[in-house]
Amino acid sequence: MAAAVETSPPLEILVREPEGYSIWNGPPFNNNNQPGIKLEKAPCTSAKFSEDGSRLMVTKSDSSTSVYDSRTLKEIRCFQIPNVAASALSPRGTYLQTFQKSTTPQEKNVVLWNIETGDPVYQQFQKNMTKATWPSIQFSSDEAVACRLATNEIQFFDAADFSKGISHRLRIPGVAAVELSKAPGSHVAAFVPESKGSPASVQIYACGKELQSQPLARRSFFRCSTVQLNWNHGSTGLLVVVQSDVDKTNQSYYGESKLIYLTTDGTHEGPVPLRKEGPIHDVQWSYSGKEFAVVYGFMPASATVFDKKCKPLLELGSGPYNTIRWNPKGKFLCLAGFGNLPGDMAFWDFVDKKQLGTTRAECSVTSEWSYDGRYFMTATTAPRLQVDNCIKIFHHNGSLFFKKMFDKLFQADWKPESPDKFGEISELIKSVDSIKVEETKPQGQGSTSKKTASANPPAQKPAAYRPPHAKNAAAVQAEVFCDNYGLFGGSSTGEMSKNALRNKKKREKQKEKKAAEAAAAADAT
Repeated sequence: MAAAVETSPPLEILVREPEGYSIWNGPPFNNNNQPGIKLEKAPCTSAKFSEDGSRLMVTKSDSSTSVYDSRTLKEIRCFQIPNVAASALSPRGTYLQTFQKSTTPQEKNVVLWNIETGDPVYQQFQKNMTKATWPSIQFSSDEAVACRLATNEIQFFDAADFSKGISHRLRIPGVAAVELSKAPGSHVAAFVPESKGSPASVQIYACGKELQSQPLARRSFFRCSTVQLNWNHGSTGLLVVVQSDVDKTNQSYYGESKLIYLTTDGTHEGPVPLRKEGPIHDVQWSYSGKEFAVVYGFMPASATVFDKKCKPLLELGSGPYNTIRWNPKGKFLCLAGFGNLPGDMAFWDFVDKKQLGTTRAECSVTSEWSYDGRYFMTATTAPRLQVDNCIKIFHHNGSLFFKKMFDKLFQADWKPESPDKFGEISELIKSVDSIKVEETKPQGQGSTSKKTASANPPAQKPAAYRPPHAKNAAAVQAEVFCDNYGLFGGSSTGEMSKNALRNKKKREKQKEKKAAEAAAAADAT
């Protein structure tokens, strides 16, 4: 196992600032707990890795798009494409897909380029681009299957040879969104919205032409505006987050949502049994595809892990959470509350079913586990937030490992790697724990922490508001009380204050005067 760890690929981090992008060597850091720089800042307007991490796509201000080999950082091809509005790499970095603004239908503004040759292999017209319709051509993770959404149909291609054109079509009237399963690309999910009193529906079809006569699974529902389609690894299950813009029960300003679970073998076609009412905040499959985690319900939200038969396996409690991130190795989970929530994070060991620690990462915009499963990175980025931009990296138990502040930060991403390339997570954790790093905190740079999970302070609840004039009221009252009556001496050293001494002398003089008067009266009688 040690040999497997030694041959594991190094972690890398893509960091983009206003001056451009740079690539860091990932943790553990050797240079006084500071990351080594693999690539110094290079100007760009956007940068993104391919799904397998083998290619890096960089768009520059002069309308050029370059594709680099991620290992050597050598440029493979540079494409000069005017008025490009969006671009995307295929999962293995074989193709580059670009979208240009078009004025006439005769102008084919979506182009698929072969990166090795630089030639266009497929072109089409697309009127507009939205998050649901981009990238226009979807690929499976192994690039064996490719398809695209067209009017009332799904078109399939031979991904190895686009010159053959459309290989076959799947007719689905009214289809508005599709999601191709990734690993393997054996199935496709289609969403048909409500129309003329007919309910909306999500349907699952096989990708093979001879298997598409009937849907393998189907679920219909009303009150649906949009859906999120989430396939598992293995392409056996589909989670559908159904969102409606209006909540007819008037319980939520943001509309209502529900979670539907469909399987390709037809054993389950219905809602996930959640024990609390309210919106679906987040859902994520484990890397194995055998379990999924859901954050749901009105605040404080609940979180539950289910198996692929929709049976609850682990309750993660409740709190101010709206985000779930599953460790790529399947052992750890991070439950967090970002966005308009204060940033509380709880780290769980799913295998041992116990909480490892809690911490907080305020104002985080993005968050993700490293692909070896040992580290969790959060980033506060612009333009969402213009101040306090930073990168934080935590250990698997929530203890802070590294922090760096930026004047302005646009992006921070791990370079993708297959989790299978790394050793067992238990061995990886031991290898990190064996590295003794002295705790250093240079100003504005990184910081380390060797505290264990039990030493992580829980997020403190905010204290009740006190007006400025009342903040020291108790101390002032005690001081006045002591000064007036001389009960406790008033001062922190145990000596009486001046007022207390003066009052004491007055009382002694009054006693002496009364005693003298009483003696004089006795002599007179």
